[in-house]
Amino acid sequence: MSELVTKAKAPKAKKAEERKFKKTRTPFRERFNASNVGSLLGKIFIYLLLIEIAFIIVYPLFTKLSASLMSEQDMYDRTVTFIPRHPTLENIIVVFRESSFLKALGNTFLIALLAAALQTAICSFTGFGLAKLKSRWANLVMGMVILAILIPNQVILIPLYLKFRFFDIFGLYGLLTGEQGPSLMNTLWPIIILSITGYGFKNGLYIFIMRQFYKGVPEELEEAASIDGYGTFATFFRIILPMAVPMMITIFMFAFSWQWTDTFYSGIFFSNFKVLANTIFTMSSATSGLTGGAFSASMYLHTGVLMAITPLIIIYVVAQRWIIGGIERSGLVG
Repeated sequence: MSELVTKAKAPKAKKAEERKFKKTRTPFRERFNASNVGSLLGKIFIYLLLIEIAFIIVYPLFTKLSASLMSEQDMYDRTVTFIPRHPTLENIIVVFRESSFLKALGNTFLIALLAAALQTAICSFTGFGLAKLKSRWANLVMGMVILAILIPNQVILIPLYLKFRFFDIFGLYGLLTGEQGPSLMNTLWPIIILSITGYGFKNGLYIFIMRQFYKGVPEELEEAASIDGYGTFATFFRIILPMAVPMMITIFMFAFSWQWTDTFYSGIFFSNFKVLANTIFTMSSATSGLTGGAFSASMYLHTGVLMAITPLIIIYVVAQRWIIGGIERSGLVG
């Protein structure tokens, strides 16, 4: 008897649940309103923009990788576009052999490492002085730093060349010897002097980034250090500088990578000194005696460019955690 009653109540309970669900369910028109449509279109636009940016970045690397692996048969095969049918490492071997690539790689590494270390140290000191030391000249100096960022490199090309082609400090060498100053071309001295004096490649930007970081350091830390008897230098080296290590790593990576791919200073100072910049520019002439014509020269050029930027890609993959963390702490985001 109880089973019959239960079976009779079951359809009624099911219908009651359906009516309750219909009342609580949001109508389709209400859910698909203008705000939801705008949000969906915004997400679609952002994803499309990210895909386009990724394509712009990845496509040149992919074409250079494809060209570096193509054989002579693939080069003249019109059906081969990106993926070679007969991949080979011959192009890489030719670039190593004909262009003194290893020598240029070693020289570039030395220059980039030296410039990055000096710029990181100088920018750390300068940024702290502009951010924390109270002086009437601080704003003027910072304005000059910003001006150095804004001035195009081409404006200072000839003065830089003449300064280091006939190097003289305040005319003292010419006054004492009666001769023109010595030439510092094809040496490391121009990069060393420019980095120490705060006028290395992108140096103004690094000073600005370090200043922004130091401005975010609480004043209470310096006051506590002063109460403990620390002077300015002790406060900087024992308290502030250890906090700035992530930011210094970021500056070092930026300086190293930009000096690695620099063509401005390399073109001025290193005409006969083998670095990657002038090696890539002379790749066509270095491989002109080989067979294959213009297509082959283009493949060697793509191969050389890919080999030049591969160390930077490896460095970024290894150090991206510190680079991103340093940028977040610099005060330039948000």
